[in-house]
Amino acid sequence: MGKNKLADDNYRQINQISARCLRIMCIVLLIVFGYCYFLTDLDFYLMVIFFGASIFIALIPTLVINVFKIDYLESTKYAVIICVCLIVTGMLTLLGSFAFPTMLFPILLASLYYNQTLVLFTSLLMTVGIVISSVLSVIYREYFIGGMYDKIDEALLGCATPHIIVIFAMSVVAYSIVQRNSNMINSAIKTAVTMQENQKGLIYSFAEISESKSKFTGEHIKRVAEYMRILGKASGFDEEYVDMLCTASMMHDIGKLMISEEILDKPDKLTDEEYAIMKNHVLYGEALLKNCPGELLHIACTLAKEHHERWDGSGYLGMKGEEIAYISRLMAVCDVFDALTSDRYYKKGWSLEDTFDEIIRLSGKHFDPKVVQLFIRNFDKFKDIHNKIPDKHKY
Repeated sequence: MGKNKLADDNYRQINQISARCLRIMCIVLLIVFGYCYFLTDLDFYLMVIFFGASIFIALIPTLVINVFKIDYLESTKYAVIICVCLIVTGMLTLLGSFAFPTMLFPILLASLYYNQTLVLFTSLLMTVGIVISSVLSVIYREYFIGGMYDKIDEALLGCATPHIIVIFAMSVVAYSIVQRNSNMINSAIKTAVTMQENQKGLIYSFAEISESKSKFTGEHIKRVAEYMRILGKASGFDEEYVDMLCTASMMHDIGKLMISEEILDKPDKLTDEEYAIMKNHVLYGEALLKNCPGELLHIACTLAKEHHERWDGSGYLGMKGEEIAYISRLMAVCDVFDALTSDRYYKKGWSLEDTFDEIIRLSGKHFDPKVVQLFIRNFDKFKDIHNKIPDKHKY
């Protein structure tokens, strides 16, 4: 997961928070409507039009961000701020000084985005809004609570100017806070990216060690990683998780580092005692990885432990059905497919067609039937990977 990906995820989360804030604002608008209806003499139809329009505007970010999922565009944050400023401008026009606290809300919301340009944009927009509300409160003063001035210049001097000064002061504070938070967030993202890259580097190194220990593994690890990418995408995982799944799968046989080469590379059938030792590689893999920090290594630990489990419970550890992590059920199909189709000096690899039939035959026994269906739909992609990454050694 790169720096841009982390920044994008953070931006989307902030958009979600902003949309939630505006939904809360809808509740506030309803409360203010009740106050105006019972305790003021404002025209009822004017209130319905104003508060109805304000609630509609407040829900636009929710439609854009939560319903239509347009939460990745840079313009989204500007749309959110415009909606808030329109509502606050209307509140200042209708209620005058009673709505004074609301004009600080756009600045506070803009500061969430740790974007100094957005803070300046919001300040400028609110300044324009304050001037417009002051002018309208004079022209239509008989309709609004805030209509206390008879002349526009008086309204601009007595009402708009103090408000603009407050907005300017808040903008300076927000600008400084945003600058500090931006540096902190960028530093945190950089640290997270470094940790993620370190985890990947560790996995690649151990995968190479694991692969080089046995002269029979060939390109098994690389192919299995690509097979996992195929099934991960087919399962509907997002790109970030699929990438982690693909990388973590390279560690599925890390426990074999603890198995002697005499057993690991034995050309003949293993004795019962040797087979029992071989089966322990899943527990060794879990032991090596279970205390490692980070989601990537947590996934690797799960795959290392459970990749030999079977749907019917006849696997190494006796786990069955939903007890087995879904990603481990994906791993089982990928691992067996590659094991069957690969040449070893003690066996000839199966044909792709025979392997396809065998995996279907074992659906509901060795493999999760749902995963087998994904395999069937993506079999052509499996064939492509098998042909593109052949073993370097021929037996």
